[in-house]
Parts: sequence; C-alpha cells; structure tokens
Amino acid sequence: MTRRLAAGEASSRPSWAVALGATLLLQTVTSFLVQTLPVVAPLVTGGTGLPPESVGHAMGLVGCGTVFYLTCGGPMLARLGPVRMLQAGASLAALALLGITAGTPAALFAAALMLGIGNGPGVPASSRILALIAPTGHHALIFSANRTGVPLGGTLTGLMVPPVALAVGWRAALALAAGAALMSVLAVQPLRATFDAGRDQGRAVGPTALLRPANLASAFAALRLHPLLWPLAALAFFLAVAQSCLSAFVVTYLVEARGWALAEAGVVFAMVQAAGMAGRLLLGWFADRTGTALLNLVVQAAAVAVLTTLFALLPTDASHETVVLVSAALGLVAAGWNGVALAEATRLSPSDRIGDVTAGAALVAFLGASAAPVAFAGAVSLSGGWTAPLLAVAALTALATAALAPRLLAGMRG
Repeated sequence: MTRRLAAGEASSRPSWAVALGATLLLQTVTSFLVQTLPVVAPLVTGGTGLPPESVGHAMGLVGCGTVFYLTCGGPMLARLGPVRMLQAGASLAALALLGITAGTPAALFAAALMLGIGNGPGVPASSRILALIAPTGHHALIFSANRTGVPLGGTLTGLMVPPVALAVGWRAALALAAGAALMSVLAVQPLRATFDAGRDQGRAVGPTALLRPANLASAFAALRLHPLLWPLAALAFFLAVAQSCLSAFVVTYLVEARGWALAEAGVVFAMVQAAGMAGRLLLGWFADRTGTALLNLVVQAAAVAVLTTLFALLPTDASHETVVLVSAALGLVAAGWNGVALAEATRLSPSDRIGDVTAGAALVAFLGASAAPVAFAGAVSLSGGWTAPLLAVAALTALATAALAPRLLAGMRG
C-alpha cells in the first residue's frame, strides 16, 4: 500500500531532491547497462557468429525479462522494499553484462533475459518512493525527471561505450560498465533505512507465491480500477513499440544500411537518448502546466508516426546532419511519454493501489517493448531491408492513435 510518510518519518527522511537523485541514479545505471547491448551489438553479434539483426531477438528477451518481473515481482517489492529492489535490479543487470563476455549465443541470450529482469524493478520501486515524496502539483515533472534516467543512461552509453570497446575490446568494455554499476548500488544504501522501513518482512517470495494465478493477474487487474487506465496503457504499448525499435536498431541500421562507422552511429544513439531525456522533462513540465496530459500524449503519438515515416524515407544521400536532426526529433517524442503516462496513471489510481497500477501500466508497455524488436528483426530478414519495417512501425502507431484518441479525449472532458 502506498502512503505519504507520517510526520515523524517526514522529519527525518531525506529531501525529495535526494530521494529523486537516488532513484534517478539507479534508473540511469540500469539503463546504461541495458542500452550497452544494442550499442555494441555489431561487435557482439560478430564475435558470437550471429547475424547483425539478431540484436532484435536479444532485445526482445530483455523486454521479456522485464515483463516477467512486472508480472510476478510485487511480493518481492513488498518483502524487500523499493530501495533494495532497485539495488538488486542494477546488480543483476551488471552480472548479466559480465555473462555476455563468455562470447557464445547461449550466454548472450541468457544475459539478455537477466538484463530485462534487472530492469524490471525500476518503475514500480521508483513509483513507490516518488509517491511518498513528490511535491503537490509537480507529479508529472517529478515522475518524468525520474524517467530521464532511461535516456540519460542511453546517452552515456552511446558516448562512452563504443570508444572504449574499440580501444580495449568489447569484453573489457562490458566488464568496466558492470563494475561502475556495482559501485552505484553501494552509494544509495543510506536511503534504505527510510524508504524500506515499511517493507513486509513476512511476505512470502518463494516460487509458489510469485507464480500463483492471483499474483500473476494482479497487475492487469489493477488497470480495471478506472475506465481510462486500459486505454492509457494501450497507448503506452504502441509508444513503447516505436521507442524500443528506435533504441534497439538505430546503431545497427546506421552501420549496416548507411555504412556509418560504429563511433559515428554511437554518437547518433547518444543524441537520440539525450533528446528523449529533454523530451521527458519538457513534456512532464508541460503536462503539469496545462493539465491536459491525455491530449498531450495523443498528439505526441501522432508525432511519433509522422517522424518515423520521415526517418524511414530519408534518402540514402541525406547528410549526416539531416539524419541526426530527424533522429533526435524522433527520440524526443518517442521517449518523452513515459513519465507523463506514469504520472497520469498515478492520478487515476486509488491512493492505496498506485504501485499495482503503475506496475500494470509498465507491464503493458513492456509487452510492446519486448515483442517489437523481435518482430522488427523478422521483418528486416523477410523484406531484405529496413524501410518497410520502419514504415510498418509508423503505420501501427498512427492506427493505434486514431483508435484510442476518442476514448482518451472523451474521458478527459468528462
């Protein structure tokens, strides 16, 4: 159950800025670890004897791991507390990167699944903390600021990992990333006394408790608590499809289809992530100021469809500057929805079910994020190119927006 801290707890708790900084740190670190895989994908797939598009299958497994945690991880969050779960997630993701260094397809795909499980606690655990400390009237901005950790981690990955991988080898680069992540886990330990104080130490977390039908259905069931939650989650699903395809394939697409050097493609990846980070802050602030979060999300989804079409149809002789500009614009809108959607889900949720509702909304989105890269990789193999799959993502986003907009906007007016 999510609650505001009592007066005695509030007097001794860290400030909201410290709590936000800690959750942002671990969100950033976990994202850095997850995004390292697609950034070094041309080297990893080459080293394991797999075709380049296999990164789509690996990233699909990352999504599956996240879905698995969001489906059944509620009891673990209740038992261990949000800070410990964020620490556990980052630690597992770091170990997964070390596993990839084995250099075999089996190790790659097993590690991808572990990366996803490690990524899973981010939304529900951070939401539990932010619901306690977010200042009134600034929820969308605070949630969006927290979720900037995802593109921030990707930005750092794109700028730092390719040069290191080319200088010392991709295995050493993965090991260095894992070591840095484990240091950040220790840095947030002092916050555990406050934010994990309400954990249920008697909660069962064995396989029977995690896999029982009622627990597996709890996240989906929570989305029935308000009539707008399912349409909101559905829109998040399709936005996640576009975002995950862009993140998983932009480096491989630029290297394989446009002949860019890995370092150049890594810079574009960093630009896309940086634009997404700026978009989350800007759109979160705008949602708080306008009070029209649902309308904003609908317009944003339409923009994703338009910009994905433009990106797909860029001529082969387009300048590097044009590609970077279009990629950054797409990154801004394709990644800028997350915090606004979570804050809106929180607003629509009963106060004692915020954790379940945000886990459910994130679960639906991650279903899209996990399925999309696999489907996209298959489409690239079948079509023999990248244009048709990109146009398919644009068309799917446009159709979903048209279908969901009337319900969301009618609910907003109501």
